Amino acid sequence: MKRFVILAIVLLPFPALADDATYCAKLADLALRYLGQYARGNAMPDLDTASAIEQCQKGNTAAGIPTLERKLRANGFTLPQR
Repeated sequence: MKRFVILAIVLLPFPALADDATYCAKLADLALRYLGQYARGNAMPDLDTASAIEQCQKGNTAAGIPTLERKLRANGFTLPQR
């Protein structure tokens, strides 16, 4: 029983991390698709957005999510479900 409790405590954060990674990826996709500035045929997001997308890709969702949420909201987008 003791092992089960310890295992449950250790594994509890992992679904939340996966959910954050999925959410961050959704935000990054929206930002790339709709916030890019076209230059020579390629969508180029601003530096803050590009940095936040990179943070998501590296798994640092705590840094990427707030910036992407702010950028998308400022441009009138409704955020995806978390």
